[in-house]
Amino acid sequence: MLLASSFVNTFMGIHLLKGWFPATVWYVTIVGIGLIAIGLLLRRSYKPVLVQLIVASISAVAAFFISWFCSNSMIFGAELGWKVIHAVSFAFFIMGWTWAAVFTTRGWKRAVAIVLIPVTLLASAIHVDSIYGEYTTIGSIFNYSPYPLFHDGEVSTQTESLVQWKQQAELGESERVPDEGKTMRVNIPNTRSGFKARQAMVWLPPAAFAKRPPKLPVMVMLAGQPGSPGRYFGASNTVSVLTTYAHEHHGLAPIVVSPDQNGADDHNSLCSNTIKYGNAETYLTQDVPDWIRHNLPVSDNPDDWVIGGFSQGGTCATSLAPNYPELFGNVLAVDGELQPTDGTVAQMVRDDFAGDKYAYDRMVPTIALRENAPSNQTMVIAAGNQDAYSMNNVKVIGAAAFEAGWHVVELESLNAGHTWKAVNQVFAAAMPWYCERMGLGSVNKTWEDYSGIEVLRG
Repeated sequence: MLLASSFVNTFMGIHLLKGWFPATVWYVTIVGIGLIAIGLLLRRSYKPVLVQLIVASISAVAAFFISWFCSNSMIFGAELGWKVIHAVSFAFFIMGWTWAAVFTTRGWKRAVAIVLIPVTLLASAIHVDSIYGEYTTIGSIFNYSPYPLFHDGEVSTQTESLVQWKQQAELGESERVPDEGKTMRVNIPNTRSGFKARQAMVWLPPAAFAKRPPKLPVMVMLAGQPGSPGRYFGASNTVSVLTTYAHEHHGLAPIVVSPDQNGADDHNSLCSNTIKYGNAETYLTQDVPDWIRHNLPVSDNPDDWVIGGFSQGGTCATSLAPNYPELFGNVLAVDGELQPTDGTVAQMVRDDFAGDKYAYDRMVPTIALRENAPSNQTMVIAAGNQDAYSMNNVKVIGAAAFEAGWHVVELESLNAGHTWKAVNQVFAAAMPWYCERMGLGSVNKTWEDYSGIEVLRG
């Protein structure tokens, strides 16, 4: 049983973006196509090679224009970016070549071409995924999580103040804690909402494992859609950034909880209470905070609570925080939209809100900011500079927040589109910045000290 479990963990842990697996897939692809071409050229069979080249080129050109059209038409809710368009074009080039080789060769060359069909498909998928960074391991494709399950009583809720903890640490009298934090799966009860959520994930910094831990800040972070709590932790650099920070600050860092706001990859709950997918808003604003307060050593000050996320998760953050200032004093959103989106507004009002237009409007960030003004909350909002649509959203929502009295920081992630690269460049700077603001300890850096970002406001 242990051997089988170890095998599953090893298999599911195979990395898709670096290491031996993607290198092997590309090696097989290149060698296979090369063998077919060389085999034909050595036999002076030029016509099949020409046909393969023509089919591959036509496939690439068609893929280029289709992906360009999809990007400019916002069919996927965001611009694809030139890196993705070029990657898709190259993918169809090698797949077109392989398919053409199946029908223009014989013998061992045809056999190699047939074998290459799934290999080139996999290589193409890996290439596109390397740009987005969504699926980092084989397990992430299946929402498989190797992390242990959090149990009640895992950490103490008998806390002391953050000031006391820091004073003891500076005197060398603080309690000894583990060198590393810990990531765990958790079942958050849907007591009030009845919302059918998947397992959440939680990261606890070293200080959380003290017998009397300090009251720590909380970051409630949401993945995009499609996405999951496991993929949030797998694709983002949250743990590495906060681990580094904790090493430099006596084990202190925010607790990070990533709940499931959608229930399934193909659901978009709009982070609202809807007739279509259930009470996601109640789950995120009552069940999740209730569980956090009852089970984790956390501050009850909303200034120490951040809600954030990527893409749809970022939209949720900018929708919920203005409506719940008593819960979330801070926002950290990357590549969010101007409004919750799952079809047209008319469709959402009809299918999700039973015709109640106000119920939809209150979840539009700019409206929520205006209706709940003034506020002294804080917002860090960002997007990749290759995603013009999301960059415009940053400026529109940022301006609305500023007018509503918020402290606003607008960031641009350089050389990144609507991808986890943008998220991770922003997180590397924004998370330590929030840690310092929440009293965990200084970082002695300005925004300009971090590579890959540019400050637009703040």
